[in-house]
Amino acid sequence: MLSDKVNYLRGLMDGLGIDDSTKEGKILKLMAEILDEMAVTVEDIADEVDSVVDIIDMIDEDLLEVEDDLYDLDDEDDDEEIVYDDEDEDDEHFGKFADEAEDIDFDEEAMYECCCPSCGDSITISESIVEKGSMNCPNCNTHIEFNYEEE
Repeated sequence: MLSDKVNYLRGLMDGLGIDDSTKEGKILKLMAEILDEMAVTVEDIADEVDSVVDIIDMIDEDLLEVEDDLYDLDDEDDDEEIVYDDEDEDDEHFGKFADEAEDIDFDEEAMYECCCPSCGDSITISESIVEKGSMNCPNCNTHIEFNYEEE
């Protein structure tokens, strides 16, 4: 290590009996002190870099796991075919309007949005409900009438 080499240099200087009262001795002693401080600083920086590299490696591994999970989910979703039971679907999503929804083919119908005059709730409704002329608001149960004229 760098510190070991600086300590070896100091040992040589002491063994040679360099007099630190002379100009040359003072310079050599100061240079040895500077080298010692630099060696400690460089070793501290090297330790920090090693720690950061370890952390980055751990983050990289975690990121790879997340990417694998995400890509695996996307692949599974694309391969699966979802089949719905129409009667259960209607009952689930339309609640009290399930009876009205039984005769409706939602794949081909236009959808409209209206605002309840009583509660201000925005409601999305199918063309067949608009054609019937009225319905109750699913939020506040206020009776809403529609003026629908087929073009």
